[in-house]
Amino acid sequence: MRTTLPVVFNNPKILLIGGGHVACQKAEVMHRNGVAFDVIAEEVAEGLTPLCRDVRVRRVASKDLEAYRIVIDATGNPAVTTMVVEAKRELGFMLNVVDVPECCDFFFAALVEYGPLKIAVSSSGGSPAVAQAVRDKIGRMLPRSLGVLTTLGLMERLRGIIRSKELRAAAQRELGRVHLVGCGTGDVELLTLKAYRLIQEADVVFIDHLISDEIRSLIPESTLKISVGKRKGHHSVRQEEINAMLIEYALKGLEVARLKAGDPYIFGRGAEEAMALAEAGIRVEVVPGISSAIAGPLSAGIAPTARGYAANLSIVSAHLAGNSVNLEWIDLLGMKNHTTIVLMGLSRAEEITAEALKRGYDPTLPAAIVSNASRPDQTRIVTTLSQLPEAARDAERPGIIVFGDVVNLHAVLPQYHFEKELIHDKTA
Repeated sequence: MRTTLPVVFNNPKILLIGGGHVACQKAEVMHRNGVAFDVIAEEVAEGLTPLCRDVRVRRVASKDLEAYRIVIDATGNPAVTTMVVEAKRELGFMLNVVDVPECCDFFFAALVEYGPLKIAVSSSGGSPAVAQAVRDKIGRMLPRSLGVLTTLGLMERLRGIIRSKELRAAAQRELGRVHLVGCGTGDVELLTLKAYRLIQEADVVFIDHLISDEIRSLIPESTLKISVGKRKGHHSVRQEEINAMLIEYALKGLEVARLKAGDPYIFGRGAEEAMALAEAGIRVEVVPGISSAIAGPLSAGIAPTARGYAANLSIVSAHLAGNSVNLEWIDLLGMKNHTTIVLMGLSRAEEITAEALKRGYDPTLPAAIVSNASRPDQTRIVTTLSQLPEAARDAERPGIIVFGDVVNLHAVLPQYHFEKELIHDKTA
């Protein structure tokens, strides 16, 4: 097998033989990149003439090739190819015969073009389709702002200004990107296709402690994995340190996936991370995930907004910064036709119940605790407002609390296949 080396020519004299569809494709690539060329063809397709420097409508002869350093045969005519190959032995020009790799001295690459920045992908003539697929993937990954940066570097170099270190740092900043990936409740089949792709493609992955083993197993072995899980009362990495590490790795020009349980913006501190990255000039993308606030009730056979049961839905957190309790939402429990879903509330069950009863709310208000939603160890505890503290003591973490008449739907609606149920409503 021959070896190949991608090269860039600086304004060579080029002859394109042929005027059909294939020739037009090669002509468009050269014209788009500012390469001058001449054409000789017996017939010339409409639109080809404006792209080239000179067109001669006639049969090509070997003497026509003497003035050129590069010849491209796009005729598909074996007789023309034989003539051109023989002429090359005497004249020494470089030859490309379209779709005949064994006759080629060079190949047209699939190009990613961002202004002066050009990225060539070549299969050495083996499979243009594969080269095009790789080119398209690169094009999706790289920001177009690199073209602006390359233009700036070119203009400065023409004026004698060389800032290699600064431009390299700027390029790495543009290349680096952080994806805040919502990983849902842990069931790998509930990941979005985009989340799955980003997990597979990332250079480095930051992992919350609530990310399930099934989702962790999707991370390629070669990917750098960094655990930044924060457990209640045992914060292994402070949020400020996580933000700093995300910025650090992005500035190295890496693709970073920050795997977050649930949805990044539903009590997931994703907004804090996104703002820190944006302020540092890092490209950041947020990928939605299924929050336990939505998947939890569904997995437990509870429809939060079922007609005739609830026309409104609130999602609240019982936990505030500094490990303080949030009870500002308690009056929601007195609303008719309303469902209230509480995240991070199991350890605050006694305070929630005490405050609600103090305000005179119905002690028999239906309540449910759903733990490990959508996972094989999911459990559902059906209880009431007054019995919530006792139920919470038996509940596994993490879990959510659901208040409202919709809890009664658990008896008729489908539930997650692996669910175990505990009933704590002693009045039933």
